[in-house]
Amino acid sequence: MQKNDIYTVTIDGMTDDGSGVGRIDGLAVFVPYTLVGETVSVKILKTQKRYAFAKVLEILAPSPMRIEPECPHFYRCGGCQFFHCTYEEELKYKQQQVCDALTRIGNIDVAVRPIIGAPNTHHYRNKAQFPVSESGIGFYSRRSHNIVDIDSCIIQNPACDAIVRCVRDWMQTYDIAPYNESRHSGSVRHIYTRTAAGTGEVLVCIVTRDENIKYPELLVESLLELDINIVGVVQNINPEPTNIILGGKNRILHGRDYIFDNIGDLTYKISLYSFFQVNSAQTRALYDTALAALDLSGNETVWDLYSGIGTIGLHMARSAGRVIGVEIVSDAVRDARENAKLNDIDNAAFYEGSAEEVAPVLLKDGHKPDVIIVDPPRKGCDEALLRTIAEAKPEKLLYISCKPSTLARDLAALKDMGFAPQFAQPVDMFPRTGHVETVVLLARADV
Repeated sequence: MQKNDIYTVTIDGMTDDGSGVGRIDGLAVFVPYTLVGETVSVKILKTQKRYAFAKVLEILAPSPMRIEPECPHFYRCGGCQFFHCTYEEELKYKQQQVCDALTRIGNIDVAVRPIIGAPNTHHYRNKAQFPVSESGIGFYSRRSHNIVDIDSCIIQNPACDAIVRCVRDWMQTYDIAPYNESRHSGSVRHIYTRTAAGTGEVLVCIVTRDENIKYPELLVESLLELDINIVGVVQNINPEPTNIILGGKNRILHGRDYIFDNIGDLTYKISLYSFFQVNSAQTRALYDTALAALDLSGNETVWDLYSGIGTIGLHMARSAGRVIGVEIVSDAVRDARENAKLNDIDNAAFYEGSAEEVAPVLLKDGHKPDVIIVDPPRKGCDEALLRTIAEAKPEKLLYISCKPSTLARDLAALKDMGFAPQFAQPVDMFPRTGHVETVVLLARADV
């Protein structure tokens, strides 16, 4: 097999990023924008020893689940992976993705409950990050840093479209240079927004390479004329040649640098750097699932590791005896403490530091948990943290994961340490993308 060779292949599987998988002479071939059961003509783009990447030339036998994408940017933009199939097919794929990861990677035999689908697949995201370049403002194309210029995004809050247009007009009117990644020149690098589904508040952040930008007051004036409840406009300065979006310095141009949002009957303060689930409606479903699974009596000590701004810990606090949260981002810890006060919750404490380092100290100081909740980033839990969890011997462990493969790996390690998975519950937090969230309840095998 060589680059540019053309083959006919039948798609018989899917990857965890939503690409179809076929086989040619025993070699796995990854083909974006294809569905299981389809026969396609492909052109080989890149070959490795055990696999290859290809692009579709023609759909020879389409799946009955294939549809015309609603989004005109779908085949160029890398943000979404499933606008070419029905939502029912997407949910079926995500359900199977979780099942396959648990059995094939983790060798875990556990009941996987039917996935909780989203009530709305449009305009659900409460956070957006639009890279800015000389070629436009939008999102990166698949597996590249080439920006696809867009006017509207179906999965983002509609306020974002108006904000992007406003910033684009301001840059063009006053000759403000977009960022050039290769030369590390220009001014505006990203447009970053947070929108609150519960309160309607909007925060706009302009990420720039240097502190001095022309006519920031005119940008603020134009943004406020949009009448979309903008409570703050912030300039974030990131002078480093890096892929990290936010720099370490902020300048408030208008209002405040945070918003308030609601999950259930709790209110949360959310700052620029703080983690908050991007789908507010599905977050309630996720947290209610977690709370029901733990079946708290009101006396338990709950560790909330990777606690963010305290969302899930505070959601548990009224049903628990005490909640202890651990989070490495200082702004998030500050927000979590304020959120506890904001909601009159006095049985929750939050500590700054990595879960791997703080959890052993908590255990040494006598803060033995009855329940531990972990909600790690996509890379999963550090092995040292898993060992600390085993040493702590909680009766129940709740693992919330945004990547099935690392979830399966960690569950296998926890099983060897004496924790038995009770069930897995997939939740579709990210409709039309390849990502899926999963809640797994584990119990000590000796309890």
